[in-house]
Amino acid sequence: MAPMDATAGQPLDLYDLSRAQLAERLAGWGYADYYAGLVWSGFYRDLATAPEGIAGLRPALAERLAAERIGVLPVRATIDSADGHTRKFLLGLGDGAAIETVLMYFRGRATVCVSTQVGCAMGCVFCATGQMGFRRHLSPGEIVAQVVHAERELRRRGETLRNVVLMGMGEPLHNYEATMAALDTVMDHRGLAIGPRFITLSTVGVVPGIRRLTAERRPVRLAVSLHGATDEERARLVPPARRWPLGELMAACRDYTTTLGRRIFFEWTLIDGQNDGPAQAHALGRLLAGMDAHVNLIPLNPTLGYDGRPTAGAAARAFQAVLAEYGLPSTVRQRRGIDVAAGCGQLAVAR
Repeated sequence: MAPMDATAGQPLDLYDLSRAQLAERLAGWGYADYYAGLVWSGFYRDLATAPEGIAGLRPALAERLAAERIGVLPVRATIDSADGHTRKFLLGLGDGAAIETVLMYFRGRATVCVSTQVGCAMGCVFCATGQMGFRRHLSPGEIVAQVVHAERELRRRGETLRNVVLMGMGEPLHNYEATMAALDTVMDHRGLAIGPRFITLSTVGVVPGIRRLTAERRPVRLAVSLHGATDEERARLVPPARRWPLGELMAACRDYTTTLGRRIFFEWTLIDGQNDGPAQAHALGRLLAGMDAHVNLIPLNPTLGYDGRPTAGAAARAFQAVLAEYGLPSTVRQRRGIDVAAGCGQLAVAR
């Protein structure tokens, strides 16, 4: 994805640049690749917020870089969950819009949940982001900046980031180019160096995007939101199911697992009386039978635009027991940050 050029009338966001693009830009200014390495390391290893914070730069280069922009996102608000395990940030964007990013603390590890769009066009009925509608895609730099922000927060605590999940606002595969460019930066071993096995991309089932992930052999983990095991049931909760029916989606998922030799994760929001009964569990078991898959069961989190209730613990365990009959491993997801609307499906900002 080509970055916006300063010649178009706006400063270039340096977070938008790949390592190769940064080197090319500096070469155009007469600087060797060595200096591109210093800048890249300064941004993503030392987390510098301005060129003068990067050691070893010539003053003229620092001045040239200062005319561009390092896309550090201003924090408009920070809210912590009561148990202290979740922190949610409202981050401002250059056009006045905002996004939410969530940092979660687990024993021995920390995970950041990042957004890829302002709002979402997918319209899942129980999702607060879907309820707010779609405003725009995020740029690669706006996605990267969320990960950098989380890493900076953690370093203040003497910790480091381990996991990145693209499960925040938006559909990552609807913003494919920017999302992949951002992940390339996040995974680069000369900077943030987050390994691909610690990165999970979640999609509602955008089949062309899954096919492209497979063709390009992208190394990140894939999670697909199902929520229904028949086209009719799924379409009531996930409108894109009308465009990409289950037969087409499952063919793409099976191709992903067999071509890449990689396990695929399926997400299922458990809604009391809607999709949490034995019949739905058996249907899901038949749908996924024989696939190298793991099912994440997520009791519904409350949103203002949907009046469903979460499945109780006993019913969730019964659902798991049925899946086990089909040889399908499953996990009931830990609920984090529900009290501050930081859980799955709860992220949204006012228009």
